[in-house]
This record gives sequence, C-alpha cells and structure tokens, in this order.
Amino acid sequence: MACLEYKIKRKQKNKKNKKKSILKEKKNKIFQNNENNTKEIKKVKDEKMKIFEIKKNKNNLNKVKKEIKKKKLKKKKEKKINIELENTNNTNSEKCSNIIENSLNDLKGKSNDTKKDSKINSLNELKNDSETSIEKFENEKKIEVKSHEENTQETFYSEVKFEDLDICDALKKGLKDLNFVKLTEIQAKCIPHFLNGKDILGAAKTGSGKTLAFLIPSIHILYNIKFLPKNGTGVLIISPTRELCLQIYQVCKDLCKYIPQTNGIIIGGMSRNEEKKKFVHGINILIATPGRLLDHMQNTKEFVYKNLICLIIDEADRLLQIGFEEEINLIIKRLPKKRQTALFSATQTTKVESLIRLSLQKPIFIEVTTKIATVERLQQGYALVEEDKRFLLLFTFLKRNLSKKIMVFFNNCMSVQFYNDLLNYIDIPTYCIHGKKKQNKRLKSFHDFSSAQSGILLCTNVAARGLDIPNVNYIIQYDPPDDSKEYIHRVGRTCRGNNSNGSAIIFLMEHELKFLNYLKFYNIPINQFAYDTNKIINIQSHIQSIVTKNFHLHKMAREAFKAYLNSYITYALKDVFDVNNLNLLLASKNFGLEVPPKVDLNLKLNIKKKKFK
Repeated sequence: MACLEYKIKRKQKNKKNKKKSILKEKKNKIFQNNENNTKEIKKVKDEKMKIFEIKKNKNNLNKVKKEIKKKKLKKKKEKKINIELENTNNTNSEKCSNIIENSLNDLKGKSNDTKKDSKINSLNELKNDSETSIEKFENEKKIEVKSHEENTQETFYSEVKFEDLDICDALKKGLKDLNFVKLTEIQAKCIPHFLNGKDILGAAKTGSGKTLAFLIPSIHILYNIKFLPKNGTGVLIISPTRELCLQIYQVCKDLCKYIPQTNGIIIGGMSRNEEKKKFVHGINILIATPGRLLDHMQNTKEFVYKNLICLIIDEADRLLQIGFEEEINLIIKRLPKKRQTALFSATQTTKVESLIRLSLQKPIFIEVTTKIATVERLQQGYALVEEDKRFLLLFTFLKRNLSKKIMVFFNNCMSVQFYNDLLNYIDIPTYCIHGKKKQNKRLKSFHDFSSAQSGILLCTNVAARGLDIPNVNYIIQYDPPDDSKEYIHRVGRTCRGNNSNGSAIIFLMEHELKFLNYLKFYNIPINQFAYDTNKIINIQSHIQSIVTKNFHLHKMAREAFKAYLNSYITYALKDVFDVNNLNLLLASKNFGLEVPPKVDLNLKLNIKKKKFK
C-alpha cells in the first residue's frame, strides 16, 4: 500500500512538472513573438520616418525654389518700373558717408575755442560706428511713402487756380473769401483724383496744404448730390488730436459758409449729451477723434453713418503711434464698405500698411517731396550748450525776443508746466499746451497764442504736427526730439505758407552732437548757432532761491526733473541720448535745484514704444 501511494504521488508530481514546463515554453514563445513584433514595428516606423523626411526635404526644396523664382520676378518688375529709383538708391550709401564726413568737418570748423575743437575732434573716433548705426536705424525704422508720380515741381504752389477747378460756385466763393487763389502741389495732385472717385494714399511734408486737399472735394461731393441733414453723416474725418480736429473744423466751417450741408465736431473733453443733440439734427461733415467717435458709434442711436460717402484718415501714422490701432480697426469694420477713402501718412510703417490694406481699394499713391526735407526758407541752427546752462540760455533768448512769436518744445508734460509757472513768476508771460492739461484750458492757450502777434508757447509734441499757427518766428527745441522725423515735424510749425520766414534752434549738449549726423542723413541743412557765452544772463542764484523758498515751484521742479530723466531713458537713439552720460547735479541746476532728488535710473521701462505727449 505504501508503495502504491508513493507511485501515485510521484505520477501526480510528474504531471504538475510537465504542466509547468509546458506553460514556461508557451510564455517563452509569446515573449519571443512579442519581441519580434516590436522589432518589426520599429523597422516599419523607421522606414516611414525616412520616407517622411525625404518628402519634407523635397517640399522644402520646392518652397525655396518658388521663393527664389518670386524674388527674381519681383526684381525684374522693380527694374522695369523704377529705373530712376534704383539709380538714386545705389548712390544713397555714398551720399550718406560723404554727408557724415562733411557734418563732422562742419562741427570742427564752426567752433571758435580750442576746448571746443578738442571735444568735437573726439567724435572722429566714433565716425565709423555712427555711419553703420545710422544706416541700420533708418533702414529698420519707418519707410517713406513712395509715389509712382515724379515730382517735377520744386515750388510750393502750382500754377492751377481754384477758379479753374470743376467744383461748385458756392465753394469757390468761400475759397475767395479766405483769400485762397492758387493750389499747392498736394492739392493740385489730390483734388482731381478725389473728385473722380478714387481712393488716395497721400504723403506730403508738413504745412503743404493737405487739409484743403481733402476738404474741398469731399464738400463738393456732398453739395453735388444734395446730401441732406436727415441722411446723417456723409463725410467722416478722423484726426489724432483734439487741436487738429478743431483746426480742421474751423477751416471746414469757413469753407461751408455758402453751403447748406451741416458740419460738426466730436472730441474727448466735451459734453457727450451736447454731442448727442447734434446727431439728432444730423451732421453731414463730421470731424472726430477715434475714441469719442467709437463711443458714439456704439452707444448713440441718433448717429446715422450708413450713408457714408467719404472717409478721411488724417495723420494715420500718428494715430497708430499713440495707440489708436484697435479703435481705428473697429471703426472701419462698422462703416459701409462702399465708400471712398483717403489716407494721409507722413511715414509708412507695418501698422500703416495693414491699415491701408483694410481701408483702401486700389489707391492712387501721391507724394509731394523735395530734395530737402524742410522748407528752404527756414533757417536752422544748433546751439552747443553746457549741461547746467540750458535754462540760462533759454531765458536770455526769450528775454531779448519778447516782441517775437516763439514756440519752445519739451519732451514731457511736467517740464512744460514747471517752466510755464517759473517764467510767469519771473515776469516772462507764456502760454502752455501739454497732454495733462484740461481740454478747455488747452483750447484757450491754443487760440490765444494763435491770435496773438507775439508771445511764447511752451509745449510737448502734442503741438508738433498739423497745428497751423500763423507767423511763428522761432522754434526752439529745448529738449531734443526722439528722431529726425520728429525734428522735421517740430520745425514745420514755422514757415507755413509761401511768403513766411522763420528760424529753428535746437539745444544740444556735447554728448548729443551725434544727432546732427542723423539730420544730415535726411539732407537737413543745419549750422552752428554762434553766441557769446559772456552775454548769457546769469540768474542761477536768483532762480535757486525762488525755487527753494516757493513750496509749489520746489515740488514742481523735483517732479519735472524726474520726468526729464524718465523721458531721456525712453529715447530710441541710444547711441546719442544715453542717460548715463548726464551729470545729474549739473542737469538739476536747470530746474533751480541745489541738490538733485533721488531717481532710480534702472527703471524697467517699456522702451519699445514711447507714448506721445
């Protein structure tokens, strides 16, 4: 029995062992199969990746070939269309280097003292750097709007008279009352195309008569079709600042003296309720700033713009520069697509190009330029000033020219307000305009200075473009502009018209003299303004005692000094305007401060965009 039991147990163990061995074999086979499968899958994936890479490389090669073909075609077209432009562009680099050399030689020759000679000679070491930096900067920045028309005339006025235009007699009568006889070049080129219903992209130097170029044809179109107030708004003019809108509105009002069509203005700072009442009666020709216009389009039911015929965008580059891009895009999307549009821009940036594509349809490009970027009658000079003598030179100049009409430009609102309060305190009456001033006070200062035969206006760049102030004798740039384009717009406030003359002076410190090279790049003729340093009225101790004793002036001086440094940090031309080159103790003397306040110069500011004052 024991033997049988042993045999049975042994058989059972053998069976179990066989089963285990069979299971092991099966598992091994499955594992081997899985390994083989994964290897095959990897091989397939690798093959697919290779095929994909080959196809990708082929596509890239095809794209590169297509791009090369496109570039070749573009080059051929450009050569066929603009042979003359290519010749001028080929000589630009040679001219630039010659201009820079001449400017450096001028700087050397114009200085009288040996100390100044040694200082200016130090610029020669930076000559090569300035050449390359200027070319890079100007190529990267805004490109001038180019015209397909050749500018054969160099005179400000054309030979065409307003009497010869195909416009209504009522409009001709209004022009006669305003003593307008001959058309300017921009008017002679724009008006016929506008009357023929074409979209226009225009560029002209400041003071060229651009306002009449779009007002005359748009008013005539409404008069010709008998556009009534009940039809709503037929002409919409968008401008960047309140002052520009008011100026356009005044000209429009004078032109429409014998015309039944209504006109109006809506700008920030005015009562919305009063503007709504105007819409009830109907505004045929509407001048507006973008923010207030969009507000009424969204919230005022009485505002009828579905019958719009003409849209005019004035100073488009400046509109986008001061942050109205979103508002402009929303406004254009709300307007009827079947309309005539005119867009005027001094420069063509990428943002302006996108606005052109959005608003214009097959526009006619019109440009009125001369070889010199500024008016030939304008006398331009720079004054080399010591860092702590800037205000003393300004005071001396203003004191000796109180019978003249003078505009003084600053780079921030606080400086304008401080120097306005200080100069009025020491019996030199001044007006002031800046972005932080209330609208009614800004308007009063603007109108008072415009109507005055003599006076001093302190302002920021809010007055640098478009404002037509008559008979300005001197433009003083106490703080330098951000770039050459801004310089051109500032000095454009004088010599407006054919028979007017004027002068422009820019204050530059020794380390800022490289800015002259940027002006030479634009063929701006500028010479050194010679003055006797011994004749400067030294009231430094008097100013310091006034600022120290007067709580209001002392507080304003500290704030203005900080604002001056912050605005200096935001200059785009870092090779010229470097805040580290300033002597803070000497700079504070111009604000009547004995000791400069603490200012953190390592502020993390957004230098990409400088807000327009």
